[in-house]
Amino acid sequence: MPLDPKARLILDQLAAQGGLRITDLSPDEVRKAFLELRLPLPAEPVASIENRMLPGPGGDVPVRIYRPESAPTRAPAVLFYHGGGWVIGDLDSHERPCCSVANRSGAVVVSVDYRLAPEAPFPSAPADCYAALSWVAENGEEIGVDGSRLAVAGDSAGGNLAAVVALMARDRSGPPIRHQTLIYPATDCDFDRPSYHENASGYLLERDAMEWFWGHYVADPAERTRPYASPMRAEDLSGLPPALVVTAEFDPLRDEGEAYARRLADAGNKVELTRYDGMIHGFVAFEPVVDQARQLLDQAGDALRSALA
Repeated sequence: MPLDPKARLILDQLAAQGGLRITDLSPDEVRKAFLELRLPLPAEPVASIENRMLPGPGGDVPVRIYRPESAPTRAPAVLFYHGGGWVIGDLDSHERPCCSVANRSGAVVVSVDYRLAPEAPFPSAPADCYAALSWVAENGEEIGVDGSRLAVAGDSAGGNLAAVVALMARDRSGPPIRHQTLIYPATDCDFDRPSYHENASGYLLERDAMEWFWGHYVADPAERTRPYASPMRAEDLSGLPPALVVTAEFDPLRDEGEAYARRLADAGNKVELTRYDGMIHGFVAFEPVVDQARQLLDQAGDALRSALA
């Protein structure tokens, strides 16, 4: 189907602000530019928001904890990993989806501010994300959550990290995870899938930008094929949590997300795959103005609420 009119409007608004060709910039310049391009859209109110530090393998890991009004004293928890190509993004950039997921799922959302590349390249980010999951599983009572009822979620690079953490937990006999919510996830280091050619430019995330992100996150192409970098490359995907995998039609990452969902299902896992037609990468960030973003968050909230009940 054609590009959704509201997605086109967002692209036009960003273009009117000058656009952004990140491959011409340094990571610090890209981070500054993204701060300036953020649309001033409100987040849903939640009962409380708390910042704290959790111990990690490279020092303390900042997290932000969102508790919805409906949460019981020992609520389930969703570990949320933000997108941004492992190079940009932070707790502030993803406050809106975190508030929305908390309210819709009834779970406490723990947003993890993992270390960014290139200052802290792979495997720093997954190490931090797994450490946060392990801490919540072992110390949930400190933040009023039930450490035995956990899920992981993330968008884009955060979807990659959620998938990787699920693999790590299985491989290490770590905390049991009841669900993984993967929103247009990066699952492979292959830039030659059809969606990379069909959506190479003009739809917010571009092919050369993904090459730039991967280049900063895992500089050595051989290392990118490790399963904890590219979960698609794992030989065995059995024994993983039920998954909701969301893709967008006009997204370079569309095909790898859908291929990962198929591999999960073929390995015997329960999988729900939804493609949002007419949408671009990153559309969940525009929830207040894009109808399909609200639909996505409703879908994710329902899946998490059911899995964590």
